[in-house]
Amino acid sequence: MLARQEDEYDRQEHSLYAGAPSPAPRAPKAPVIRKVLNTSLRSHCQVLFLVIAVLAMLVTIGSGIAASRGYKLVETQQKSEQLEQENERLNVDIAKLKNPQRIKSIAESQLNMQVPKKTYFAHESE
Repeated sequence: MLARQEDEYDRQEHSLYAGAPSPAPRAPKAPVIRKVLNTSLRSHCQVLFLVIAVLAMLVTIGSGIAASRGYKLVETQQKSEQLEQENERLNVDIAKLKNPQRIKSIAESQLNMQVPKKTYFAHESE
């Protein structure tokens, strides 16, 4: 604005000294038309964006929870398999410990017991 005023002043001064008529003033600039923004539409878009963002976060969190539950399930299944294998091993150990030959050898060697040579059973009749 200040530059335009100086331009007009210089033209007037130049035309005074040159003896020529001053040039015609410029036509005023057309007014700047500003678009009226639809604030209602903008706020609706912002709300829609926020809703979509929240839903996306919920889906992400849900997927994370499902994945962690899946990992816990796999871990529990592996632990169950290990416990079943341990149980089978213990059952085999129990069967070995209950073996009559083993019991006989322990009774003879550690307890100095002997198997009787003859066994008699008495049966009383009435």
